[in-house]
Amino acid sequence: MSEVLLERPIEGVALLRLNRPEQLNALNAALRKLLAERFAELAADETVRAIVLTGNEKAFAAGADLKEMVKLSSVDHLLRRSHTLWRSISQCPKPIIAAINGYAFGGGMELAMHCDIIVAGESAQLGQPEVRVGLMPGAGGTQRLTRAAGKFKAMKMVLTGRPVSAREASEMGLVSEVVPDAEVLPTALKIAETIAGMPPISIALTKEAVLAGQDASLETGLLLERRAFEVLFATEDSKEGMQAFIEKRKPRYRGR
Repeated sequence: MSEVLLERPIEGVALLRLNRPEQLNALNAALRKLLAERFAELAADETVRAIVLTGNEKAFAAGADLKEMVKLSSVDHLLRRSHTLWRSISQCPKPIIAAINGYAFGGGMELAMHCDIIVAGESAQLGQPEVRVGLMPGAGGTQRLTRAAGKFKAMKMVLTGRPVSAREASEMGLVSEVVPDAEVLPTALKIAETIAGMPPISIALTKEAVLAGQDASLETGLLLERRAFEVLFATEDSKEGMQAFIEKRKPRYRGR
């Protein structure tokens, strides 16, 4: 059976499940390659308007597969160019929602931070424990975590390797919502369904403006926002949305 399962539970929503339960969904090279391929396919699929990424009740993903990594040299890592596999996720124009139960450690936490919204169960734990095995975060953990939680919270996590609870992560600004464990996937799917019902061009430009602006100056970010805002007035969906609001009816968005 595939290590990444694709489901279509709701119109406009794709659900990706990491499927290495015996390894707590540890991210080996094969899984990462398949995950990149799935995201590339979904990015190009016009019927998909939102993506939910999850694992199972025990683990979202418990980090990289150390049994595989321990055999590799620095040159091996360089030649694998594994960083390119993450780009299909970080550059995906569709909103991505991570649904986390159990462990999200190391590469698993970095995978979640590639997403746009994170829903975590009350029992979930998030952490960057790489330092405990003589390594360090290598897929954005030192950078995305610092941007999300700030220098001092990030430093404590990456230098001690200590995980945090879902509640702690929420207080740090690292998690969008904490819900009972059994409600994680239903909550993520509900959010995805809401997004899938929105005008897709508006959603894509909104996501683009947020991501492009977060590392720019305020003036540059405001310029990006302004230009995207102006472009949306050329879409049929903006006219439909405003007219539907005026007429007090449900809009019919076509992605045009």
